Amino acid sequence: MIPPLFIAMPGNERLTRAIADLLAADVGEIEIRAFPDGETYLRYLADVTRRSVTIVCTLAKPDEKMLPLIFAAETARELGADRVGLVAPYLGYMRQDRRFKPGEAVTSRQVAGLLSDAFNWLVTVDPHLHRYASLSEIYRIPTAVAHAAPLMSEWIRSNVPNPLIIGPDSESEQWVSAVAADAAAPFTVLEKIRHGDRDVSISIKNVEELDGRTPVLIDDIISSGGTMLEAVRLLLARRSPPPICIAVHGIFADASDQILAQAGARVVTSNSIPHVTNRMDLAPLAAASIREALADDVRADFQ
Repeated sequence: MIPPLFIAMPGNERLTRAIADLLAADVGEIEIRAFPDGETYLRYLADVTRRSVTIVCTLAKPDEKMLPLIFAAETARELGADRVGLVAPYLGYMRQDRRFKPGEAVTSRQVAGLLSDAFNWLVTVDPHLHRYASLSEIYRIPTAVAHAAPLMSEWIRSNVPNPLIIGPDSESEQWVSAVAADAAAPFTVLEKIRHGDRDVSISIKNVEELDGRTPVLIDDIISSGGTMLEAVRLLLARRSPPPICIAVHGIFADASDQILAQAGARVVTSNSIPHVTNRMDLAPLAAASIREALADDVRADFQ
């Protein structure tokens, strides 16, 4: 049987190689560059004919990545690939999941339509579903979601003495409690009032639990970091040990990673988006999702 062929979009080479090694798959080369007028040039250096092709592309800052990604998928099909799958460790465009004001674009559905047309299947990690029960509400292709909570728990167990896990809000309590149970640690959650995209006020429930413990703030995404920054300041005002901020996905809008570090926190993320804070490796999760969670006709290529 011909092994599957993995293709890394620019910036995704390290994670692609790690996943491919776990699946005994091949890694092919692709050339992508810009013409002087800004248009994309794309060329496969690997033969994709009759291959099952998996393209790896994290979709942070998606506007600059989406067209090259679509070109890569369509070109693989034109060159004779049997199937083309997408591993998007971070799946962008999940924020706008309904029309909040008249005339707005529901971009989560539109991007799902584009990717469903271009790919046969999708694997991602902890997408920000919010108002969607599952990706199948908006994607027309098989999807598999890997969950990084066990990685968080493992990292906390191995690196944080006497931790107190702190979740971002009351809605996160079920997820936070699972991370805490795996890490053999107590937990609490923030009480949060959001006044705007970047204006958040918070308090900490059961603040007495902090005594003698290292606070570990966890969330699925750090973007502007406003909630975590206010929590860090609140914790340090109580003379707690320096907090640790852990997220699956580090977007770090407006240099929020530097702002958190300057405020006195340590920041830890997974490698869903390449960054100096990456300490949790998603490759085994992604490989397991490809093997186990996709439809039989897709999974057969990885056995």
